[in-house]
Amino acid sequence: MPRILVVDDEETILELIAYNLQKEGFQVEKAVDGWDALEKVAANPPDLLVLDWMLPGVDGLEVCRRLRDNQETRGLPIIMLTARGEEVDKVLGLELGANDYVTKPFSPRELLARIKAHLRVRQLQVQFKAESGESVISQGGLRLDAEKYQVKKNDRLLELPPKEFELLFLLASHPGKVFRREEILNRIWGYDYPADTRTVDVHIRYLRQKIEDDPNNPTLLVTIRGVGYKFREQKR
Repeated sequence: MPRILVVDDEETILELIAYNLQKEGFQVEKAVDGWDALEKVAANPPDLLVLDWMLPGVDGLEVCRRLRDNQETRGLPIIMLTARGEEVDKVLGLELGANDYVTKPFSPRELLARIKAHLRVRQLQVQFKAESGESVISQGGLRLDAEKYQVKKNDRLLELPPKEFELLFLLASHPGKVFRREEILNRIWGYDYPADTRTVDVHIRYLRQKIEDDPNNPTLLVTIRGVGYKFREQKR
């Protein structure tokens, strides 16, 4: 079963989360501060990290930033768990690399559902990497390395958040194939229920700004009106 590292300095919350995860059959490891979390991830990376923001020593945002700066842990799913519920705080956490954001007080059932969704996404990532036949692909002047979560355009390294990279890798590893927005949501975000497909549109827009020569006239990420998107098949 997947192993989850839960990081929180409040013993009651730590035990509550651990109890609910273990009841579902997950392996659980605990940490009570940022340094402890970083050491445990370095020693044995978990399948997913539940990370409190307000931690003694090194706070959750700094832990998240360091893990995203490390090639070995760049793709580790991170769910930020915190009492800071303002929109600006959520945006900051997501910009620093958190995959999801849950505010306290929280529902253990909701947290469990989100954990399962992100683990499902990770399995899908493994699947579509296997479908592409390799972890490094070159398309349209781009070189994508799925192990390092790196994208280079004409040998220049591009900075992409994890979700943008995963979306680009999905499309580029299937050039010419049209993906419906709902399928993209399922494969990249793990949604198996109707959700707001504008999430996909926003990420596509951000990607175009980074990889297209002219974002207003994209030649790589093509919109199929009323359906979804595809990575344009390159002429040989």
